[in-house]
Amino acid sequence: MSQVNNTSLSGIMNSIDLGPTQSLQMLFAKLNLAQAQLAKNGAMDNIKKIQDSQEAQKECAAMIQKARELQNTAKNNNSATDMPADMKAFFTKNNLKWDTKGNDDHHNKDEWDYNIQQLTSYRDQLGTDTQQLMVFVQDFMGQYNSYLQGANSAIQQGNQTLQSLATGR
Repeated sequence: MSQVNNTSLSGIMNSIDLGPTQSLQMLFAKLNLAQAQLAKNGAMDNIKKIQDSQEAQKECAAMIQKARELQNTAKNNNSATDMPADMKAFFTKNNLKWDTKGNDDHHNKDEWDYNIQQLTSYRDQLGTDTQQLMVFVQDFMGQYNSYLQGANSAIQQGNQTLQSLATGR
C-alpha cells in the first residue's frame, strides 16, 4: 500500500468507532470497514471522472455537429467557412489538431473532413476512457462489498465469542 493509502487508512480507522478493539475480531472488523471506505472513496472519485468525461463528450458532440454544419455550408457554397472562436478554443483546450492549410481558419469541405476526424477520434477516446472508468467503479464496488462482508463476519464472530463467554458454552 502506498503512503497516501496508509495515511488515508489510518485516518479512516481512527474515525470508525467499534468500541474497544482488544478483540482481534473487532480490530479486523475495523480494518475491513476502513478498507471498505477507501474502496467507496475510489469509486466516488471515478464516478466524478465519468461525469466529467460525459460532459466533455457532450461538448465534443456539439462541436462535431457545428463542424458538420460548417462543412455543409462550405460544400453548398463551394467556398470556405471560418472556424468559430469557441471551436478553436475547444481544439486548443483539448490539444487537438485542426487543418492549418493556408495559415488561416478558413476551411473548405475537405479541410473540414480533417477537423471532424480529429473531433470524432477525441470523442471515441473519451468513450473508451469512460468505459475503463466504469470497470474501475465496478472493481471498487466489488472490493467495498467484500470488505463490508468481512467486517460483518468479524463482528458476528466477536459477538458469538462474547455470547459464549457470557453463557459459559
